[in-house]
Amino acid sequence: MTSNPYTKIKSNSIMTASPQELTLMLYDGAIKFGNQAKVAMVEKDIEKSHNLIMRVLAIIEEFQITLDKSYEVAVGLELMYDYISRRLMEANASKDPEILEEAIGFIRDLRNTWKEAMQLTKQGNTGSENSLNLTTKAQ
Repeated sequence: MTSNPYTKIKSNSIMTASPQELTLMLYDGAIKFGNQAKVAMVEKDIEKSHNLIMRVLAIIEEFQITLDKSYEVAVGLELMYDYISRRLMEANASKDPEILEEAIGFIRDLRNTWKEAMQLTKQGNTGSENSLNLTTKAQ
């Protein structure tokens, strides 16, 4: 049986990614699953929307667990992640796509901020991305 080349490329990109790139991938995954859950809600596929929201919640929980609380910014991020989690649970319980969109919007904003910080770090520290480990513990 021949394996899917896309799967091999995706696996290699994950295995060789820096912690900063992995964080970006997690944000991207949360947004993707959230958008898929919203579509499933609109299509009244309750089980699918539930399962996808649970995947988003797992990603947000991972962010919460790995926050390095020795940095002041982590306090704000922890509050933001807590709020997003509560809104995701509310969207899941009520099957309200508007609440889900609000949560996805916050995740999208965090993702865009993270990507911008990665770019600024690369520009300022050619070759050293360690300064971006402010908010996540090294994996």
